[in-house]
Amino acid sequence: MSDAINWSALRAPSLADIERLADAAFASLPETFRSLCTDIVVRVEDFPDEETLDAMGCESEFDLLGLFTGLGLAQHGQRAMTGQMPNLIFLYRRPLLDYWADHEDSLGALVTHVLVHEIGHHFGLSDADMERIENEA
Repeated sequence: MSDAINWSALRAPSLADIERLADAAFASLPETFRSLCTDIVVRVEDFPDEETLDAMGCESEFDLLGLFTGLGLAQHGQRAMTGQMPNLIFLYRRPLLDYWADHEDSLGALVTHVLVHEIGHHFGLSDADMERIENEA
């Protein structure tokens, strides 16, 4: 079969591969949405650290796919000129790959979903708000 994928030659997507998917996902968002996200830095790591897992009440290092940290637009007011860490969105490669392996979505669609979800936190939306918006879409 000529369309068969040679799985023996493939490797798991790397941190850089996930970062490229996130960059492509961000670039595909509407400009009005992206323009409100100029102060966000996206980082891809294999797993969340222990402190994050504890703070989020996670039972496993695979429980968290992404995380927004920082001050969202709703809390900003005037940004401090010095000493303020940038807003960060973390995407966690190994939990993303684990989730992807057990679901129907493409890896690109999953990375896009998690990135948009975390950007939603930047806008001050709760998980319940985003779930309602997704259900209405």
